[in-house]
Amino acid sequence: MRSPQRREVSRRVFLGAATALLAVEAVPGASAAAVPAGQRNARAFLVAAMDAAPGPVSLSQSYADEAGLFTTAFTYDNALAVLALLALGDQDSCARAVRLGDALRYAQLHDPEHDDGRLRQAYDVGPYTFYDGTPQPHGFVLPDGSANIGARFGFVGTAVGDMAWAGLALTALAERLGESRFLTSAVTIGEWIERNAHSDGPLGGYRFGADGRGNSLPQQSVEHNIDLVALFGKLARLTRDRVWAARREHARAFVLRMWNPDGDFFHTGTNDGATVNPFPVPEDAQTWAHLALGGHGEALDWVVTNLAVTDHAGQPNSTVPDGQRYDGVTFSTASLVADDSGPVRNPNRAGVWFEGTAHLALALRGRDRRAASRLLASVEQAQARLGAGQSVGGIALPAGCGVVAASSPIDSGFGFGYFPHRHVGATAWYLLAATGTNPFR
Repeated sequence: MRSPQRREVSRRVFLGAATALLAVEAVPGASAAAVPAGQRNARAFLVAAMDAAPGPVSLSQSYADEAGLFTTAFTYDNALAVLALLALGDQDSCARAVRLGDALRYAQLHDPEHDDGRLRQAYDVGPYTFYDGTPQPHGFVLPDGSANIGARFGFVGTAVGDMAWAGLALTALAERLGESRFLTSAVTIGEWIERNAHSDGPLGGYRFGADGRGNSLPQQSVEHNIDLVALFGKLARLTRDRVWAARREHARAFVLRMWNPDGDFFHTGTNDGATVNPFPVPEDAQTWAHLALGGHGEALDWVVTNLAVTDHAGQPNSTVPDGQRYDGVTFSTASLVADDSGPVRNPNRAGVWFEGTAHLALALRGRDRRAASRLLASVEQAQARLGAGQSVGGIALPAGCGVVAASSPIDSGFGFGYFPHRHVGATAWYLLAATGTNPFR
């Protein structure tokens, strides 16, 4: 555990370096005015989510205030924001990506309980009063210099997937800027994963991570291991250390073991490291496998055939206004049969998950550009029409700014849901798909 004095010294050094960096041109790029309208509006939401958080160093609030998560900033969403801003390429977007990347580094270097390079699932980035009346008066950086972990919602564990995405964001910054601090932080993430999640079980691969108390979690996710194929591959290339290639292969072998040749899809993973979990089957395991490993076009066909949905006012439990229609995909096979027994009341089995729809649009660009364009158009229509009247940090968002997580409430089948609230993650994935940027390769 770090001493308050050490934290404060480190904080001052960090803030001085960040201020100096942002005073110069970080990365040359295209003019923001040349960006298409849908992408400009998506960028405007990412900017608003960043600017709503107080303090010179902070992550972005992940969801609009109406989601009820207050100022929660998920590590995964912020990593995606880094990648999306870099994909836009203009000077201000790249400078903002640097700020978020350095905020991820700050969280890594200033954990209130650990000194091992981990990141938590989420952080608090601004003051609010919790549902029970308990005030949360601070921003991302607490008075003692430590990072403000998201304890009130229990988002204090460390998931391998979140860590891997942060690593992908940091390696992207390292490649773009040539700054060693980003690569050092990404290597630290990879080493934490190897020490804490490597599995020698019969299926190999990497385990889920650790809970808030530091206890190892035995589950293994194919999605997490896909993320590691990408991260370890990048670390192998950037560091030229062969150990990362071996670790990449360890993750890749697990992913390939999750392939179901009879159904042409990837299973979600295993709960015990030995037995494959056959249900639910998620969308991201299919599209991400294609984006990270190449091939596996059958998995994309499976998504198109089995997870495609259309949401409109006539669907049971739809919250889509009359006269609107959205095409896309849902989260998993469990989403298609969800009822009130899950965590989401009145789920819509035909609700569109816009983040996943962007995954599929990006994955289809090389084989069916027309289908990819239709999916992107649906996401853009959602940005223009859904989520009106929402705010971030108490500040009203402009109309048509930011993509909502889902067209109607949907149950993921994994213990959480998605709702029609503007979302950094969905917006970032739209930008990646719209710019043709594959974050895995």
